[in-house]
Amino acid sequence: MTKPAPKRYRTTNWNAYNKALIQRGSLSVWLDTSMSWQATPRGTRGRTQTYSDAAIQFCLTIKSLFGLALRQTIGFIQSLIKLAGLDWGVPDYSTLSRRQQTLQVKIPYKKSSGALHLLVDSTGIKMLGEGEWKTKKHGAEYRRQWRKVHLGIDAETLQIRAIEVTDNRQGDAQMLPSLLTQIPADEPIACVSGDGAFDTKTCHEAIAARGAIGCIPTRKNA
Repeated sequence: MTKPAPKRYRTTNWNAYNKALIQRGSLSVWLDTSMSWQATPRGTRGRTQTYSDAAIQFCLTIKSLFGLALRQTIGFIQSLIKLAGLDWGVPDYSTLSRRQQTLQVKIPYKKSSGALHLLVDSTGIKMLGEGEWKTKKHGAEYRRQWRKVHLGIDAETLQIRAIEVTDNRQGDAQMLPSLLTQIPADEPIACVSGDGAFDTKTCHEAIAARGAIGCIPTRKNA
């Protein structure tokens, strides 16, 4: 039995193919001039912050997107603002370093048509460790370290509505109240679905406080 010859495909639309390859390297950055770049007074004692959370989040997004250091990020943001013809100031690297520790990231989202059906769960991300092949072949020389990403997802739009990152010592049930606080208080929640790890008194109380139903299976030892 002879092996069939592999199929060969010939590109006939070279003009469109070249344009598509060139388009991959294009870069466009839009700056919303209505964005609150300067921080608003908090009405409390102490010095008011100069830059808003939106400005800090924008700078840190550019930093992570292009893999830049803090000082390089400042220069890049200054160039973008100059090209846009804006007179905005740019936070220095020490401000970015300090504010990123307590920054509450706001995730843009599209609301579902009705009451929110929130799906909650977590996943682990290995941040430090050796390759699986090396560990299996020669053994591990040091322990792996993990981070847990706790997510709340809209069941209708499949968009992330709440997120928390912790170490691997934080359980899923401990983070549910924090995830629910990220949902605006005026947005109705119809149901919160999760696995048996959320079958705790604290989770049920947090869900009931939002007027929602907990779709959580009962644990075996409940």
